Amino acid sequence: MELFNSPSIFIYMIFTAALLGALWYLGAARGEKIKRALFSAENYAKLVPQELKFRRKLKDILFLSGLFFFFLALAGPQWGRQKIDVEASYSQAVIAVDVSLSMLAEDVKPNRMDGAKTMLSMLIDNLARERVGIVAFTSKAFMQSPVTSDVGALKTLAQGLSVNMLPMPGTELAPAVNLAAKMLAPYPGSKALVLVTDGEDHNPQDLQAALKTARDNDIKIIAVGIGSVDGELIPIKENGVKSYKKDKNGKTVLTKLDEKSLINLASSTGGAYIKFIGPQQTAEEVYRQMLMLDKSSSLVNGSILYKNRYQIPLFIGFVLVLSSILIALRKVK
Repeated sequence: MELFNSPSIFIYMIFTAALLGALWYLGAARGEKIKRALFSAENYAKLVPQELKFRRKLKDILFLSGLFFFFLALAGPQWGRQKIDVEASYSQAVIAVDVSLSMLAEDVKPNRMDGAKTMLSMLIDNLARERVGIVAFTSKAFMQSPVTSDVGALKTLAQGLSVNMLPMPGTELAPAVNLAAKMLAPYPGSKALVLVTDGEDHNPQDLQAALKTARDNDIKIIAVGIGSVDGELIPIKENGVKSYKKDKNGKTVLTKLDEKSLINLASSTGGAYIKFIGPQQTAEEVYRQMLMLDKSSSLVNGSILYKNRYQIPLFIGFVLVLSSILIALRKVK
């Protein structure tokens, strides 16, 4: 902690003190010269009583001391800490990202996962004044970040998403919707779930119940469909050798973007479907959709500030200067 908020003020105080000292010296020298020209030392001592000399010295000391305390107040003495809470308005959203094996498909270059992460980084940059959470899902969903306005943490966690980071294989949308609803339930107004996936759902039976939960919590699903409707093989590297995923019958798996399911999913909650056509364009379109969400106001932790104590030296300076004026006005008997 610095004792003064603006210690540079003391530089001006030094110049002011030097100027006042020079003026006082020149005035005293001129007064001494006039005194010697008009009076002898003995006569001047009779005309100017010792008490008046003392009062004049005291007046000067009080006035200069007052100026010192004024500069002290200008320097902003500070000690003791205070927390400043500020009111802020946020909209709330959760971004749920499919991290199943199908996200390795290369119909988006270099692959679906990397394309999604680049898009998320651009989107999060636009959400600096919003609250956002991150969920990763396969057949189960796990919270990677609670709902927060910490852009740096969100970007780091988004870049840390990777295929097979979760031990459960497969893809199910219901767990992601349910977890997002739980995270967003405490917030009022309309919220958003940004669902980044190819739309494949290996267990769609539970999805309708999850969508009802989303609607009950006023959550609009913005479904971002990533991949191609024609389908793409899923590359797998084992021991440096590239192959393609096969099903239990030995047939090569083809992963397709299920646009129809994602359109129905979004429309059932009053949301929107956005096809991934590139990181920047997709991020901008998602952000435009999120601008329509309600904002809620709340007090958030602001800065921890040191308390400014300028009032104390300012009051002392005022008393000293006023005292010097009153002493100068009093008559000597």
